[in-house]
Amino acid sequence: MIYLGIDTSNSPLAIALAKEDAILIEETSNLKINHSLTAMPAVEDLMAKAKVSPAQLTHIAVAEGPGSYTGVRIGLTIAKTLAWSLKIPLHMVSSLKVLAANGQSFNGLICPLMDARRGTAFMGAYDGESLESLIPDQHSDVREFLLQLKETGRPVLFVGTDIELHKEAIKEILGSQAVFAALQNRLPRASNLIMLAKQSAEQDVHHAVPEYRRITEAEANYNKAQGGGES
Repeated sequence: MIYLGIDTSNSPLAIALAKEDAILIEETSNLKINHSLTAMPAVEDLMAKAKVSPAQLTHIAVAEGPGSYTGVRIGLTIAKTLAWSLKIPLHMVSSLKVLAANGQSFNGLICPLMDARRGTAFMGAYDGESLESLIPDQHSDVREFLLQLKETGRPVLFVGTDIELHKEAIKEILGSQAVFAALQNRLPRASNLIMLAKQSAEQDVHHAVPEYRRITEAEANYNKAQGGGES
């Protein structure tokens, strides 16, 4: 079995190939470059380096969101196209769970965080040992979510490239409960995506949709104009 993993759900670009239980090759970039220009060429380059042809792929794994609307759509479009054209299984994994896997074996909770502006973020809480979701992935006011974490009384490991943006609030509310992942462990890893994909069910390619966890700005503006708020 050869898995191709693709995560374009936020600024970092993460791609990996795994054969059986071995990671063949993995690349992660945190450059602020449009994924629409770089993702597919990066996949092609990675496969060329590993000497893996499209026909040899047996599974596609993709980060389903939440994250950047455009980024999530790019990764899912590539993954669905490959899975459909090659007639191989598609597996989708929460982008937040992919981040949480960086801290697996932590004795406490793991909180992946992606900034969503205006004091909000995409956040969730996972058990450090099992990676079981304990507080569902959501788009939340950061301070409100931190108060939920405080109530658990457990240590919380924060992962993600955006945690510095909210570090002051995290320290203020959680104090010594808060632990911050080392810089090298804040980027998503496509090898973790593949690991999690192996534990997930196959998705129907034609019905696979992103998990945005919030409506788009255009939808919010439309709802406001109709007097319906943002719900």
